[in-house]
Parts: sequence; C-alpha cells; structure tokens
Amino acid sequence: MMKQQSIGVLSRRLILSLALLFVGFGIAKAQIVSDAVRWSHSVEKTGDTERTLVFSAKIGAGWHMYSTTVPEGGPQPTTLLVDKISGAQLVGKLTSTTAPIEKYDQMFEMQIGYFDNAVTFKQKIKITDPEKFVFEGAVRYMVCNDSQCLPPTGYEFSLDKSALGNISMPKKESEPQANATPQPLKDTDPVEPASEAMGAPAEEDTTPADTQATEVEVASSTVPMISSSALWEPVIDELKAFGDKSHAQANSSLWMIFIYGFLGGLIALMTPCVWPMIPMTVSFFLKRTKDRSKSIRDAITYGLSIIVVYLVLGLVVTGIFGPAALNDLATNAVFNIIFFLLLVFFAISFFGAFELVLPASWTNKIDQKADSTTGLLSIFFMAFTLALVSFSCTGPIIGTLLVQAASMGDLLGPAVGMFGFSLALALPFALFAIFPSMLQSMPKSGGWLNSVKVVLAFLELALSLKFLSVVDLAYGWHILDRETFLALWIVIFALLGLYLLGKINFPHDTPSEKTSIPGLFLGIISLAFAVYMIPGLWGAPLRSISAFAPPLNTQDFNLYSGEVHAKFDDYESGMEYARKQGKPVLVDFSGYGCVNCRKMEASVWINDEVKRILEQDYVLITLMVDDKAALPEIIEVEENGQKVKLRTIGDKWSYLQRHKFGANAQPFYVALDHNGKPLSPSRAYDEDVPEYIKWLRGGLEEYKNQSR
Repeated sequence: MMKQQSIGVLSRRLILSLALLFVGFGIAKAQIVSDAVRWSHSVEKTGDTERTLVFSAKIGAGWHMYSTTVPEGGPQPTTLLVDKISGAQLVGKLTSTTAPIEKYDQMFEMQIGYFDNAVTFKQKIKITDPEKFVFEGAVRYMVCNDSQCLPPTGYEFSLDKSALGNISMPKKESEPQANATPQPLKDTDPVEPASEAMGAPAEEDTTPADTQATEVEVASSTVPMISSSALWEPVIDELKAFGDKSHAQANSSLWMIFIYGFLGGLIALMTPCVWPMIPMTVSFFLKRTKDRSKSIRDAITYGLSIIVVYLVLGLVVTGIFGPAALNDLATNAVFNIIFFLLLVFFAISFFGAFELVLPASWTNKIDQKADSTTGLLSIFFMAFTLALVSFSCTGPIIGTLLVQAASMGDLLGPAVGMFGFSLALALPFALFAIFPSMLQSMPKSGGWLNSVKVVLAFLELALSLKFLSVVDLAYGWHILDRETFLALWIVIFALLGLYLLGKINFPHDTPSEKTSIPGLFLGIISLAFAVYMIPGLWGAPLRSISAFAPPLNTQDFNLYSGEVHAKFDDYESGMEYARKQGKPVLVDFSGYGCVNCRKMEASVWINDEVKRILEQDYVLITLMVDDKAALPEIIEVEENGQKVKLRTIGDKWSYLQRHKFGANAQPFYVALDHNGKPLSPSRAYDEDVPEYIKWLRGGLEEYKNQSR
C-alpha cells in the first residue's frame, strides 16, 4: 500500500513539473527576416485623365501588416510617401480594397486594424501633363507577429509616362485677353505658387485639385548620403570572429512546438483516461496471436495509428482555419474568453463535480468498425477509439497545445505539436509490447490517478486566468489587474500545496492517513511558489511568471523603482560622449512595440549587478527602430544593390542595425569601442542573468586590454 502511495506521489510530482514546463513559451534567436512581405505594383486606367496606382502585398504566415489608420502611440500605419510628383495630382487617400481585421493588440495594448495573408492598396491620381509625369515615392509599412515587430520600412517605386499608357487630355481653353476682366477664383481652383507668378521656373503643384483631404507625407527633396565614418562600417565579420550566434538562420520554433507537444503527451499518459488502457491494450495484442513477432508488429502498428490520428487532427485544424487564422486565436478576445470558460469547465470536472465523456454512440460506432474489420484497418479504428475515449483528459492539453502552436506563427506548427503529443502517447504501447516483462513493474491503476486529475485541475484554473487576462485588457474591465491576477494565483498554488500535503480531499480521492516524504517536498514547492508571488502584490517584477501575469502598468500600487534608463538615444552623440569619458559603449536596439525588450528590462536589467554595470561602466545608448519622428533630411543609402531612402529616426537606426551588425530583430545588444568595433559577440533575447553579467564583463575586459 505504501509503495503504491509513493508511486502515486512521484507521478504527481512528475505531472506538476511537466505541466509547468508545458505552459512555457519558446523564443527564437535574433536573426535577419527578409521575406515577411513581398510587394508588387501596377497602374490601372480608371478614366480619360485618371489612373489608379495598385500596390499588392503578400504577407508571410504568422505576420500581419497594419492598416492606414492607427491610434496615436500605436505601430507604423501603412502610408504613401511622396518624394517627387510632376504632371499629376493625388486624388483622395491611400485605401485598402478589403476591410482590415479589427482586434485588440496585446503588444500595443489598443484596438488596431491589420491585414493577414495578402492586401491591396490603391491610390488615385489625376493626370495634368502626361509628358512631364514622374511619380517617385514609397509605401511605408510595419509588420509584426506575436513575438516581435520588424522596424518600419518602405517599398520604393518609381513611375514615368510609360506607365500611363495611352491618355487623351482635354483641349485647353484659350488664354484670356490681356484686357479681359479677371474672374474671381473659386474655392476649388488651385492657387499657383508665388514663384511662377514672378516668372521663375515652377515645380508642378502637388496639391489635389478636388476638395478631398489627402493625407500624404511629402518628403524633403534633399538626399544626402549617410556618413562614411568608421562608426557606420559593417562589423559582421568581427562579430562572427567572436563566435556570434545571432546570425544563425535556424529557427527553433518548430522544435519548441514539438517539445511542448511531447511533454503534453507525457502528461496525458498519466491520466485516468489513458493509463489503464496501456496494460489492457498491450495484453490484448500479446494474447491475440501466439506469434510474438506478430503481436509486437500489431502493437507498433497501433502506436503508429495513434500518431496518424493526432497528426491528421493537426493538419485538419491548419487546413480548415489556415495558419493566419490560427495565429489570430492567440490574441482573439472571443476565443480567449471561450477557452477560459472551457478550462474552468474541465477543471470543475477534474475536481470530481461530474464526469465528462463524449456521447456513447460515437465510441460504440468506432468499436463496431473495429470489430467488423480485420488487419491494419481494425487496429487503426482501435487507435481512433482511444482518442475518443481519452478526450475528457486530453482535450484541455490538446487545446492548449494548439493555441501555443498557433502563437509560434509556423505553418506546420499544429501538425508538429500533434506529432510530439502522439509520439509520447504511443511510445508506451510499443515499448511494453516489445518488453512485456516491464508490465509487471508498471504502477497499477488506483487512487493516484485521480490525484493526477486534481493536480491538472489546479493547473488548468491557473492557466485559464491567462486567457481571461487577454479579454480583460481588450475591454478595459480592470477586473483582473496584475495584483488581482497574482492574488488568485497565490491562492490556487497555496491550495495545491495543501492538497499535495493531504490537507484537502475531493469526492473521488482515496483517503490517506499519512503524508509521504516526496509529497511533503512537493507540497513545500507549491507553497513556496505561492509565497514567492506575494511581493508581486507591491510591484516586485516576478520575472519567472512575466509571460503570464498582466503588465506591471496595470498595477495600482507599485513600490518598484529599479528601472534602467539609457543616457543617450542618438548613436553618434553617445559615441562621442563615451570617447570623452573613456568608457565602452553598449548599444541597445529596441522598439516601442517590442515585448521581449520590455521582458529583458524587467527581468535582467533590474538585477543589481547588471544595473550597476550599465550605469557606471558603460555608456548605454538605446536606439528605437520604430521611432516615427521624421529626419531633418532624407538619407539615401544603397542596400542589397538597391537605393533605400531613410525618412525617419527609426529608419536610420534600423538601417544601422542591418548594415553594421547584420540583424534586424529586437532586442539586440552589442558592446563597442570608440571606433565602433565590437568588444564581444552580440546578444539577443535571453533572460539568463548570470550569462548576461558574464557577457557584460567580457566586453569590459576586452576594452581594458585594447586600452593598454
């Protein structure tokens, strides 16, 4: 009896550990992303003297582009920039042919319109002189996914009279006689520039002739080249010489989805819906035939059939909804509140209030199919029966996995996640069939399985609050601000600790007179976690749960004041100051909409040693790559064989990051000497504080060695 209790406690400990890992999120390393959007443009004839410019964008899976109107403080809207226009006038605004998707954006904490997959924008122009027609400019845009935003950039275009096709201009009215009485100007008549009235050569007027408002940013005509100073020279080779890893192009997100799926499958294995099926099913295959090799083959086929069932489920989900729709689920308010209610519903069931099963007719029909068929097909139907019977235990795990896979933004995410889940679920059936003696040491079904369900119920309650938090932020209810969220988590994990210590019992629990030693330590861990969260009620950052708790700015009572602020937000000025002070430089490429940047600031920079080094030993320069403030003059550069115009401060810093360091994801940190040369490899998002301190000290040591 004591042996069974110890096994049960150890199983609960494994479940808790795996579940806490399962709900984590993986972050890919910083790297150049160049194919998020692909553009093309054309010209449509819409009248004798009217043309429509058509800009078509194909948006990569998992990315979204913002609409032409965005609230103040939000991301870069899609905007038409005019560098030069002659022989034509703009008519109206740049508009999209389809309505944007309106959703609450957690990254910017506001309601924003955006586009997925593809979008077409149109801009009408009125031709005034086809022989002089020239139109040069760009469509400025910004794209984000659920983990990062790329800096605002522009799709450059240039049109001349050849793009207009055949055009018939109306005959001009005869010039008025010199002694004719001048007619008063109408409100809609264009006013000629003063320079033309004085006889000086005039540029073509770009003011629309009609009365519609035209919101177009007209850039300066001055086009200086960017500084050729050594501060801007590329140092990609030098970074690689330091062993820089930020330039690796391998994307780890699919691996992370697979790992989450595999861990979820291990959790599902030790539930009352699946665990008892293992010895029953393996024994059936071993007794089905005297040929042991055939029984092993059947059991392995059964395991492969389980994989096929769940893999098909992942592919069907992707096929029905599409990768973009799945990505939307992670931030969709309606979906999140439904999923919150479902998790609470499952938790109540796991606590023992009621038994949740699929309609018996479903499983009966599948059983009949399995009995009426033979060979491999019957084994497949048996696997499908397992999937249906175990739904009440595996449903919440699969649902959570699909949400996480969707948030990764990978086309194959749901399928890869389901493969990992089913692989973990299928392995025991194959292993026990090959090594049947292992069945004897397998823990028997008993009260410990119900304990597993109760532990999962507590974890589902805690996780459900994350989904409710999204809805609370979307509608501004303020019923789940950070301190409320933390108070609920503190209570949930405190109750979980008491349950593991045997102080709380539920209807289907097997009474236990004594608490085992493993149960004691497991209860201490859960209670300690609850105590750890208590300081968060007064503003402690709690970096270990920063991915789940609402943002710190939702907290009403906050005593925390340990933020680190950069001394400079201009590259050249900061470098000059560092030279005079005799200190190395730490350049921080960040963004107003960069969630991972805020995580680093809240979990790494608040460390006393990190804060001291940044403020005393380095000159910290933070460059916002999405700063929309206009540059005094357009800067024209050549990148990848094409001319690129930098119009905003953010454009300038984004180009600096791409050109000099070969990266465009944020956060991105690099230590430099006074000549702009790296002192160590660059560093991206990584919340490992000791490694970050080691990296900072490595740059300081290299700087001292160079100064000797």
